Amino acid sequence: MPGLSNDQLELFERGGYLLIEGVMDPTGILDPLVAEYAEVLDMLATELHSTGRISETFSELSFSDRFIRIEQETNETNAQFFDFSLPQGGITHDTPMWLGKAVFEALVHPPLLDIVESVIGPEIYSNPVQHIRIKSPERRGAKDPLTGESKMGATNWHQDNGVVLPIADNTDMLTVWFSLDDAGIEHGCLQVLPGSHKAGLFTHCPAGPGGLEIPARVASRDRAMSIPTRRGDALLLHKRMVHASLSNTSDRIRWSLDLRYNPIGQETGRGVFPGFVARSRRDPNSEVRSPEGWASSWHRARAQLADAAEGGPFHRWSADAPACA
Repeated sequence: MPGLSNDQLELFERGGYLLIEGVMDPTGILDPLVAEYAEVLDMLATELHSTGRISETFSELSFSDRFIRIEQETNETNAQFFDFSLPQGGITHDTPMWLGKAVFEALVHPPLLDIVESVIGPEIYSNPVQHIRIKSPERRGAKDPLTGESKMGATNWHQDNGVVLPIADNTDMLTVWFSLDDAGIEHGCLQVLPGSHKAGLFTHCPAGPGGLEIPARVASRDRAMSIPTRRGDALLLHKRMVHASLSNTSDRIRWSLDLRYNPIGQETGRGVFPGFVARSRRDPNSEVRSPEGWASSWHRARAQLADAAEGGPFHRWSADAPACA
């Protein structure tokens, strides 16, 4: 797939977001991801059943129904077992991660990198601020026992520039979001505030299970636009695009990958986590081409952070900020 056209680049610059159809190969990239995560879920179910935390493994169910039933019985999102990044605190030597071949192949998918190259240039670094999000329908998912709120509900309004440290404020960071299945409004697709990336960095406030949030009085939601996606589509977001997700009101999970890239040599904003050279026209030998090498870098980081007295900070914000009062 070629990179973006001049018209597409102009749309991205003007709006701060761009939906591109058919970027991720359904059979070569998405199907292997689904199969790989099915193996992770099977391992998780087997472990939880062996320790008595779930009544059965639910092996006869679809991935979506199986994931939801396990979440219901454990009252946990179990998100960290599937993620290919580490949490922001409490890291131990056995904190779970999933660093499989199919995930790595998605990170370096050539048609995706072609698009990234047209935005940030040919020297592409895979930024370690990256996640898989598996969101059960809120009415069926894990609940906070004290508040009754969903443990993984709608994502708060935020900017990706705002969830990293100030050292990356001048980094040309690009977010690429894609789902493993169709993500409509009822599944909790993303929302954006078109043009909000031109207003600078907004104050973010700590806000419950959704993490950081830009208060509504700081950035109005009046112009919010929902962006439903089809399987294989990719949504590009400027680092200061104000965005969020809707609640999942459907009967199945919404699962998606949230990737970020920046030019080689620029700060990632989360330096304690490892990134890697995904593409370099200048020095192709510097590219990481091995899933095992990529996984090893995360295992080393986990060991170092587990041994460290402190792993953070991971963001700049305080609840004491005037906008958070």
